[in-house]
Amino acid sequence: MMRQFRQVDVFTATPYLGNPVAVVLGAEGLTDKQMQQFAHWTNLSETTYVLTPDDAGADYRVRIFMPTGELPFAGHPTLGTCHAWLEAGGEPRTPGLVVQQCGAGLIRVRQDDAALAFAAPPLLRSGPVEPELAAHVAEILRIGPEDIVDMQWADNGPGWVAVLLASADAVLAVRPGMTDLDVGIAGPYPPGSPAAFEVRAFFPKEGATTEDPVTGSLNASLAQWLLASGRAAAPYLASQGTVLGRRGQVRITRDPDGTIWVGGGTVTCVSGTVQL
Repeated sequence: MMRQFRQVDVFTATPYLGNPVAVVLGAEGLTDKQMQQFAHWTNLSETTYVLTPDDAGADYRVRIFMPTGELPFAGHPTLGTCHAWLEAGGEPRTPGLVVQQCGAGLIRVRQDDAALAFAAPPLLRSGPVEPELAAHVAEILRIGPEDIVDMQWADNGPGWVAVLLASADAVLAVRPGMTDLDVGIAGPYPPGSPAAFEVRAFFPKEGATTEDPVTGSLNASLAQWLLASGRAAAPYLASQGTVLGRRGQVRITRDPDGTIWVGGGTVTCVSGTVQL
């Protein structure tokens, strides 16, 4: 059966400089096995499948697959899926605000100045990292414990451990070894720089360490930690993907009620149909 398909670059307004996600629209009737097989074939960090919601408060339902398994939530797939759904003619119940149903519940996505932003979901786990695990994370990053300013659990679905380094240059200099964890690192740029932080994200994939070009879920949980600890002030811009030759930009804003929004540009790079 032919189904509508988009490949959307996220956290960029310029094609091929962000993080791509594959989106299959009208995915009713596909089995878990078929979804996983196609996600493995695309070999992108995530492939999403848009379905009719079974929650009355949602505009659509999405399932998010990595090549090796399913995720309850991920950031750039949320924005890329919303972009594809709107481009294909989707109309939200509330103008300017899309509600996505996923494994993590209902996620709000708002349209703002021709960009999209999702409301950061609550953390599933936060707080200090156990000393033995902290030492293991330092080994993964191939840095000394003295190079780490702070470390926290920042798990909003993928399971991130967040590491704060002293500077953006220190982040860019990291050359990690093999990881068995999802590890995110961040470091501040000097005051007055275009971006406030440089961010990188590492995760295991098929026996190797993979670096994600631009990571919405990590930036969401980092923002919750950095803002709550007074290490950042909203709004701010995070840069990611520099080491990989990308120019991802993630904009963090915060409403008066405390809601944190994670936004950026989205652009369709591939549009057509797939046989599924």
